[in-house]
Amino acid sequence: MQKISTLTRNTLMFPLALVLFEFSVYIANDMIQPGMLTVTREFGASAAWMASAMTAFLVGGAVFQWLFGPLSDRIGRRPVMLGGTVFFILSCLATLFSQSIESFIVLRVLQGIGLCFISSVGYAVVQEAFEEKAAIRVTALMANVALIAPLIGPVAGAFMIEILPWRMVFVLIAAIATVSLVGLVRHMPETVKQRKDKLPLVQIWHDYRAVVGNRHFLKAAMCMPLLAIPLIGWIAMSPEILVADGHLSVIEYGYWQIPVFGCLIAGNLVLARQVDRWRLGSSVRIALYPIALGVLIMLFGAAFLDKPYFLVAAISVIAFGEGLSAAVMIRFTLTESTVSKATVAATMGMINMTLYGVGIELYKVFYQHAGMMGFALFSLAVITLYWHLSRSVVARAMLARVTGHEEKEDGPLI
Repeated sequence: MQKISTLTRNTLMFPLALVLFEFSVYIANDMIQPGMLTVTREFGASAAWMASAMTAFLVGGAVFQWLFGPLSDRIGRRPVMLGGTVFFILSCLATLFSQSIESFIVLRVLQGIGLCFISSVGYAVVQEAFEEKAAIRVTALMANVALIAPLIGPVAGAFMIEILPWRMVFVLIAAIATVSLVGLVRHMPETVKQRKDKLPLVQIWHDYRAVVGNRHFLKAAMCMPLLAIPLIGWIAMSPEILVADGHLSVIEYGYWQIPVFGCLIAGNLVLARQVDRWRLGSSVRIALYPIALGVLIMLFGAAFLDKPYFLVAAISVIAFGEGLSAAVMIRFTLTESTVSKATVAATMGMINMTLYGVGIELYKVFYQHAGMMGFALFSLAVITLYWHLSRSVVARAMLARVTGHEEKEDGPLI
């Protein structure tokens, strides 16, 4: 199929339907966060389960990434994406029957599987259907819509839990995903030819080995989760930091999330506006300045202030830098291998979710043992590693585009 270079109302209908599904999956995490104290109290569980529930959600996002990408190569992107949307809707409605913290955690894993379809199938279709700069612009715009979830999710969840049982949050999410399903059925293109032969597990193994054996891909794939881990850690730990330890109300907790995700959206908007004017990759280098500033604010606040509000300012500045970088880093990572985009996207998704889950658990340990200074020091370590890796990734990607070698396996660039 001919790749799309111009964004019109018609060509944007599929990305809008996809991002509505992405929104519903993300809000399944963000909207329940202010209610996690209510959930743990109802089930008689400790507060430690609050962060673990998000880890479980991310585990679900990693567990089947390896399968759905290659499966969509075989039977088509549409059937896998549509089936995944239906599965997510049912897993949300199943929360109505949860009677223990253990069953709730299992359902969080099942709901997290929805993440697999976004990264290994949905975003692969975007990269296949749109030309490079159009794909980056679409990815950045989609990120803005998807980021409304963490922006309004905590506030909406807080108000909803004040007046309705917490399980109704998941009924609302299922309803949103159902609207997305209708849009995907009508507008999602098929970008691969269906094949009737069996799914070759040996070939899948060789494809994944080729992807993870590419050291340049691994460097690029690690950059995105490393950049996002401070924000992910904040999302997971902020109910404990602000509500349990900071003694804020659930509504106040929701309000304190607004500047964080507002800055993240602002960064994405700047990228979408400037992508045609900046040399591709420049935004990643520019973003290092606000990211470094955010880490310094975090360290200073942890050393001299006893209230957690400085973390909001620090994470907000880091989030702005993440918004400037994310869409470009996704594109750089996906073009580091000539293996099927679905397989590459699935590998990237597994790396993302695994590092997110490990990051959350490490943030929990550092915060429990060293408080806000522990949170700040772990953030410094993560961002330092990101800075080290991103320098070579961006330099290689920018050189590849100058020389016309955009997709290379491990080895010399030219």
